[in-house]
Amino acid sequence: MIKLGGVMTIIDMHRQGLSVSAIARETGLDRKTVRKYLASGLVAPIYGPRAPRPRLLDRYESYLRERVISHPGLTAQRLLREIRDLGYVGGYSGVRDFVREVRPTAAPTFEVRFETPAGQQAQVDFAYFRVVFEDEPTQARTVWLFSMVLGFSRFLWARFVAHQDLQTVIRCHMAAFEALGGVPAEILYDRMKTAVAGEGDAGGIAYNAKLLDMASHYGFVPRACKPYRAKTKGKVERPFGYIRQDFFLAGRFRNLDDLNAQLGRWLATVANVRLHATTRRLVDEAFAEERLALKPLPAGPYRAVLKLERRVSHEGMVAVGGNFYSVPDATRRRAVEVHCCADEIRIFEAGRLIAVHAVLEGRHQRALAAGHRRPRGLVGGRTQAPGLGTLIARAGEQVARRPLSLYDAIGRRLAAQGGR
Repeated sequence: MIKLGGVMTIIDMHRQGLSVSAIARETGLDRKTVRKYLASGLVAPIYGPRAPRPRLLDRYESYLRERVISHPGLTAQRLLREIRDLGYVGGYSGVRDFVREVRPTAAPTFEVRFETPAGQQAQVDFAYFRVVFEDEPTQARTVWLFSMVLGFSRFLWARFVAHQDLQTVIRCHMAAFEALGGVPAEILYDRMKTAVAGEGDAGGIAYNAKLLDMASHYGFVPRACKPYRAKTKGKVERPFGYIRQDFFLAGRFRNLDDLNAQLGRWLATVANVRLHATTRRLVDEAFAEERLALKPLPAGPYRAVLKLERRVSHEGMVAVGGNFYSVPDATRRRAVEVHCCADEIRIFEAGRLIAVHAVLEGRHQRALAAGHRRPRGLVGGRTQAPGLGTLIARAGEQVARRPLSLYDAIGRRLAAQGGR
C-alpha cells in the first residue's frame, strides 16, 4: 500500500497522458496496482493496526496487578523496587502509569461535620494581608487579621493588627471577650508560637505560660489543633476567605484605624447578621442564644506584665515594639525598665513609675505624654528666652537679661582698641 502522495502522483501522470505501463515503469509499481488506484480515485489509503511492540514491563504486569489489587496502598516507587529485584530494567514512569490504571478506585467518604454546643468552643487564628494605606500610598504594609469565631453561632470578632506578638494576642483576646460579653469554655488554636510553645516531655502540648495565665484568669481551656488536621479549625479559616473577598478586596483604607473601623461596620451590618450557609440560621440570632451559655467575665481586667529593659534616646523616647514612648524631661537614667501590659506601656526609673502610655498599633509611631516636655524657656537649671543668651543661674539668684547684640557690640569695641 502506497501513501497518499504516491496516489496523487499516479493520477497526475495519467492526466498528463501517460499509459498504465509507462506509469508502472516510472513508479516501479505493478500495472495492476496502478489500475487499482486509477479506478479508486483520490482516496486516502487505509492502514491496518500496527503490531504492538513488546515492552519491558509486559512480563511484570500480572505481578503488579496482583500486588495492587491485594494491597491498594502500595506506592509505585515501592513496586518499582520489587520488580527490579525480579529483573526489570525499565524506568519509573511506565510502572507509575500502569499502577494508576489498575489501582482500585477508593470509595468516596463523607465528612462528618463537627459541631459544638452553645458556649463550648471558640476558634482563634491569624491571617496575612498586604495593604497600601492612603496615608502612605508609596508603601505596601503587612497587617495580620486576628479572628475569633464562636463554634455554635459562628459569630465573628476580628481586628487587624500590625504584630503577632504575645502582647497583641492577649490584647485581642481581652477585646473579643468584652465584645462577646463572656468567655467560651475552650478555645481552639492553630499551632501559632504565641499560643503553643511545642511538645511537652510526655508527648503532650506545651502552651505558652502567659497564655495559660490568661486562660486561668478568664476561665477557659486552651486546645491546640492536631498537626496537619486543617479541617479541625475550619470554622475560623473559612471566614478569612469570606472577609478577604466580601470586605477587603478593592477596599480603600486611610490607615490601620480606618481599616478596623470599616471592618467593625462590616461585621455588624453584613457578616454577623447573614444567614449562615452551614447552620442555616441568622448569625446574630444564634449568638443571642449562645451568649447566655458563655462564662461571665471576671471582675477585674487581666494584667499580664512582660518586663523589658530599654535605653532612653537623646530625644527622651523609649522604643517598644517598633513604636516610641516618651519619658519626662526630668529622667536622669539612660536605662529604664518597661512593663508591657496588654493595653498599656508602663515605664519605671529606679523602681519609680514615671510614664504610662496606651499601646500604639502599627510601627514607627510616637506617643508624647502631656507634661513630659517643659516649655522651651526652661531646660534643666537654665533660663532661656527668645533672642537672649542662655544664662546659668543658681537657685534664688536674680540675673539680668541682656540681648546678645550688646555683647556683640562690646566685642567689636574691644577688638578696635586692641584688646585693652
